[in-house]
Amino acid sequence: MKHLKFFGTIVAVALLSAGVSVFCYSQLEKRQQNVVIEKNSPVHFTSNIGSVPIDFTEAAELSVNAVVHVMTKYEPKEAEMVQDPFFQFFFGDRSRIQKPQPQVGSGSGVILTSDGYIVTNNHVVDGSDNISVILNDKRTFTAKLIGTDPTTDIALLKVDATDLPTLSIGNSDELKIGEWVLAVGNPFNLTSTVTAGIVSAKARSINILNSDMKIESFIQTDAAVNPGNSGGALVNTRGELVGINTAIASQTGSYSGYSFAIPVSIMAKVVADLKQYGTVQRALLGISINDITADFAKEKNIEILEGVYVADVNDKSAASDAGIEKGDVITHVNEVKVKSVSELQEQIGRYRPGDKVSIIANRDGKNKKFEVTLKNKMGTTNVLKSGGMEALGAKLVPLNDRQKNDYGVSGGLYVEKIEKGGRFQQAGVPKGYILVKANSKIVNSVSDLEEIVNEAKQKNSKFDEQALFLSGFNPDGKIVYYAIDLKE
Repeated sequence: MKHLKFFGTIVAVALLSAGVSVFCYSQLEKRQQNVVIEKNSPVHFTSNIGSVPIDFTEAAELSVNAVVHVMTKYEPKEAEMVQDPFFQFFFGDRSRIQKPQPQVGSGSGVILTSDGYIVTNNHVVDGSDNISVILNDKRTFTAKLIGTDPTTDIALLKVDATDLPTLSIGNSDELKIGEWVLAVGNPFNLTSTVTAGIVSAKARSINILNSDMKIESFIQTDAAVNPGNSGGALVNTRGELVGINTAIASQTGSYSGYSFAIPVSIMAKVVADLKQYGTVQRALLGISINDITADFAKEKNIEILEGVYVADVNDKSAASDAGIEKGDVITHVNEVKVKSVSELQEQIGRYRPGDKVSIIANRDGKNKKFEVTLKNKMGTTNVLKSGGMEALGAKLVPLNDRQKNDYGVSGGLYVEKIEKGGRFQQAGVPKGYILVKANSKIVNSVSDLEEIVNEAKQKNSKFDEQALFLSGFNPDGKIVYYAIDLKE
């Protein structure tokens, strides 16, 4: 009997142990299942205002109506001589003239005002003979080119229309790395296409612009952009315009990961200048600058890495007048920190000649503050008009004492640089030319020449043909005369 009781006790303990084991295992399994469910649950992108998912639909709807399809036509310049086997069979071995067919191109643009001002890229319309704009509602307009700025790759168009849909201008300075943005445009002629991505970098320079005074401070995103997107809108999740899509990083010509947009901080100033003056009012410090790397800092014995190194300062420039010197490291413009060449260019690019900016530069380990009055590329603080001094396409500086001595003159201007496509280049004026007189008047300063140019362009001028007649010395010392056509 005792044996049976002992056996029963053993069985009861065994059953109890089994029950506890099953219960514990079931609880553990439930926990493991909960963990798995949690890992596989859907992920929601949330905004910075709480747990509300980001909704792109409103921003997309606002954007597609304000983004247009820009179509360009390029007329051939020369006829082509071709050999046609069929023609040769009947008429012998004779060439015939074949007129080349017009070429077409396409891109995108953004409506800025309800009365028809549209911004796009310069490279979208550069050299075109005819520009058409197609709205999202399929209306088509012929566009007039108001002006272009190759240094920022911006162009401004105008169509004759009213009550057009527009985009609100946002603040590209407030964009944050990781913030969601939409790219809207017409890639591969697929109209009203919207893609999404995040801001992956700011103030990016990718060295794609060819201009001597280029400004590259792009917003880098991973929103898909392809040929045809150029000139289209980069918008934030509120549907505000923050950039103009311009370029892609690609080895194939198609999107492969990163795209680049001109920030509206640059675009807005360029557009305002083109509307008001017909040309961009570029303000200059008059310095040569370098980015600072660890190796460069060691070589130059610079203590700070964040800033822009002043490699040289031009004589009589805005920086020279303010006291900035070679070897200074610029760290702030109007209290805005600048850590690279592209950031400094972006900040200065917001101002016009004659504007005053506060510059902080580090010199020998100490910060110094400079008040700088910015100048234009002619070396003055005047606003330049389209077809006026800027159209001459030359940098002129007053003669120094040695030059006056060498040429036996009391004053004049030295042609320090000739720009491609300018009036001076077209007339054959060489670099190094010594300009003594213009329209029979002695020229001692750039301001003197500017007054003469403005006078020659007046309708009641005695120079009815609106021309500028120059007299002076070529670099070899020979007296030479040039005629500059000032007609627009």
